[in-house]
Amino acid sequence: MNDWITFALPKGRILEDSMELFARIGITCPEMSEKSRKLVFENSEQKFRFMAVRATDVPTYVEYGCADLGVVGKDTLLEQGKDLYEPVDMKFGYCRLVVAEPKDLQADDNPLNWSNIRVATKYPNVTERYFAAKGIQVELIKLYGSIELAPLVGLSERIVDLVSTGGTLKANGMVEVDTIAEITTRLIVNRASLKTKHQRIGKIIADLEKVVGDEVRISQ
Repeated sequence: MNDWITFALPKGRILEDSMELFARIGITCPEMSEKSRKLVFENSEQKFRFMAVRATDVPTYVEYGCADLGVVGKDTLLEQGKDLYEPVDMKFGYCRLVVAEPKDLQADDNPLNWSNIRVATKYPNVTERYFAAKGIQVELIKLYGSIELAPLVGLSERIVDLVSTGGTLKANGMVEVDTIAEITTRLIVNRASLKTKHQRIGKIIADLEKVVGDEVRISQ
């Protein structure tokens, strides 16, 4: 099956959006439209395989060559720092990675005076790099659930988290202090696969770049 191309896709909305975009360049998998608990789907005619995995696992499957290509948010790539090729910004799943704090704290707070703070986040590596670049010592608390809860119960005064509309922050009495990065969904490629399957993968990349570029021009 060396001539097959395997994709690692996050379960949920990104998988659906990815398959819609892939369909526009002729990549389909009818088997995925059936209700199933399967995790691996195939289009034997086109020689494509699709693995449905957790978003945080996508870079690992691609890095180790279990998948040739993957689709994942830029936030995951920034946090994990895997050795991957990242050729296409797919332009969907937009959100921002921000620093936020309680609204009551902001009135008397000046981020320029921060020296040693405690921050709760799902992104300890990104957070540490961000504050280190500003010369701020930070005590990191890694959480996996609702980050906004941390300031409400006194676990931390500030958080670093993804926001889309900002509604969840507002509902919990929090405000944004700074934006660390703007996040969109990216196509990633295993470096060895890009060499050994260059013709097929190169065409996928070129076709996606054209479709995404056309969408951007239309929206402008």
